[in-house]
Amino acid sequence: MEIAIFSDVICPWCFIGKRRLEQALDELGWRERVDTDWLPFELNPDMPAGGMARSAYRARKFGAERSAVLDEQLRSVGEEVGIRFAFDRIARTPNTRRAHMLVAGASRRNSAPGTAHRLIEALFDAYFQRAEDIGDDEVLAEVAGRAGLDRDEAKAWLGEGALVDTVVQAERRAGELGISGVPFFIVDRSWAVSGAQPAPLWVDALRRRIC
Repeated sequence: MEIAIFSDVICPWCFIGKRRLEQALDELGWRERVDTDWLPFELNPDMPAGGMARSAYRARKFGAERSAVLDEQLRSVGEEVGIRFAFDRIARTPNTRRAHMLVAGASRRNSAPGTAHRLIEALFDAYFQRAEDIGDDEVLAEVAGRAGLDRDEAKAWLGEGALVDTVVQAERRAGELGISGVPFFIVDRSWAVSGAQPAPLWVDALRRRIC
């Protein structure tokens, strides 16, 4: 079974959605049956290359008080799937283009199975639980190392124009499909699930569709 997942690595619901899907696959005993293809969807395509202060970004987007309420709600949901959101320590909201380039590099056909999936988990962990700036190339290289990739090779990917094109084309495809929010899952190129749906919903849907 193949599942293509459009997401952004600074989207908390994408992290939650990943964990909920994994819970469902584990309940079904299908984790080894699934190939995941992680595809880019930049929530802030116009973000400055160096990112911006998270407090300023969130205040502008939601208002300071509303942002605090949303963070607290997400902490509670995150704990249910083993995520410890460190919102109080996250200093910057990064531009995620280069993180997506890293994932695109790890997704190439000559990569070992599961490489991109491990990298996505490491990127989510770095941003949301370690409060690291994943817009910084040195940080990205360190995260790649944690995921089992060669740091120098990962840094080289960040200089590849072809990977920029790969990210841009994938995001264009998301637009053509009418995808306006993430996470967005496409299962076996035939049916879609939008949002971080609970594990029981995934279990029921997969049983009905696949079995």
